[in-house]
Amino acid sequence: MRAGRRAARGHDVTRARRAMLAAEVAGLGNYGLWGTRHSVGMEVLDRLARQLAVAEGWRVDKRCCADVALATAHGLELVLLKPRRFMNLNGLSVASAAEIYSLGPGDIYLVHDDLDKALGKVAIKLGGSARGHNGVQSCISALHSSEMTRLRIGIGRPEGDVTVSNYVLSPFSAGEREKLEQILVQAVTCLLEHIQSRVPTEPGDRG
Repeated sequence: MRAGRRAARGHDVTRARRAMLAAEVAGLGNYGLWGTRHSVGMEVLDRLARQLAVAEGWRVDKRCCADVALATAHGLELVLLKPRRFMNLNGLSVASAAEIYSLGPGDIYLVHDDLDKALGKVAIKLGGSARGHNGVQSCISALHSSEMTRLRIGIGRPEGDVTVSNYVLSPFSAGEREKLEQILVQAVTCLLEHIQSRVPTEPGDRG
């Protein structure tokens, strides 16, 4: 009987914890291909984890085939996610984690590279089409929705005869890498500011 009560309490704690979770933040990329332009979303997640003091908290979650860390920002709990899959299958991990933590498409942030923005440009986009990004398209297909908020990290377009595929799968140049640290700081700041806007305002709170 006691064991049954303990199990029930455990389920209650799990349900309560899930109810507290505010969002899933997924860094899209090709797992293992660190330092490439296409995986800059994962670099943003690593920077975010350091800023939220959970850099040592990453663990492999086989249920969603991803590295997962739980963090808190502005009093809200976050699921940080780095899919352990190729870019065009990232959505399977994102959707599985959303199901595990009882989150809907509107609770998900996708952090990814953007060819149509110059290096150094960072922007929030609310929903919309994938615009040719295979990782975003994978998420839209897996979640059956395009409501996810995107944090787009500009990487610019290739010059000369370099193909897009070769460009995005190549590491940042030395000059780009020098600028990247500030870009990561900018991206994390932009993301956290948007997350803070999700916090409900108490009646009578004028900020």
